[in-house]
Amino acid sequence: MTANADADRFDATVDPAEVERYRALADMWWQRDGKLWPLHVLNELRTGYIRDQLAALHGRDPADPEPLRGLRMLDIGCGGGLLSEAMARLGADVHGVDVVDSNTQVARLHAAEQGLAIDYETTTAEALTERGARYDVVLNMEVVEHVADLPAFMAAVNRLVAPGGHTFVATINRNPVSYVVAILGAEYIFRLLPKGTHQWSRFPTPEEIDTLLQRDGIRVIRRTGVKVNPLTRRMWLSPSLSVNYMLLAERGRHARA
Repeated sequence: MTANADADRFDATVDPAEVERYRALADMWWQRDGKLWPLHVLNELRTGYIRDQLAALHGRDPADPEPLRGLRMLDIGCGGGLLSEAMARLGADVHGVDVVDSNTQVARLHAAEQGLAIDYETTTAEALTERGARYDVVLNMEVVEHVADLPAFMAAVNRLVAPGGHTFVATINRNPVSYVVAILGAEYIFRLLPKGTHQWSRFPTPEEIDTLLQRDGIRVIRRTGVKVNPLTRRMWLSPSLSVNYMLLAERGRHARA
């Protein structure tokens, strides 16, 4: 069965409208000053956060050129490969997957141009669980707000976290503040993202994500928010989870995946 066939077979959590939207954006992924510039700024911030957290958990020096060497890592919903490439440069063995074939094509081509060995594939979390795949680290970044069935998607992704492994979940909170900032501000006033990028009703709260993780024996151990200044194009970590947030969670070493 081909990777595309896998994606077609496991379509319960895949929203066709979201697939088409991101297929149209595929060629923009690596344009740092294009419509997706916020993703490039965010990628630098989240790369440092992921590096520092994993280095601390594994007793490594974050200043080492490759502090993530030896870690088998999944980047689910990898898009054009921004985060996958950043993790590969830090030494991780990266498997980047996306349901949009044009995204993985862009990612594969760019990685080859950069001389990076990254395994890109057009497939779904459900298909990976069917294979029995397990990873030391699962990156679930800016994906959960785009799926058709969040509980089913999270259940599939959670099964991919190996015993003793970790997962990062990043998304946008659902509250009046996030509607003003992430929808009206980001898409209509400052035009940080193309209109229609997000649907406010699909934003999950941190508590909802925490519940879906705990249901599968995965415990949140770190929480951080992300603040944005659209005028200066700066982003920074914040204690407030009111809009953008990231959760780091771990599965016990003796827990069953």
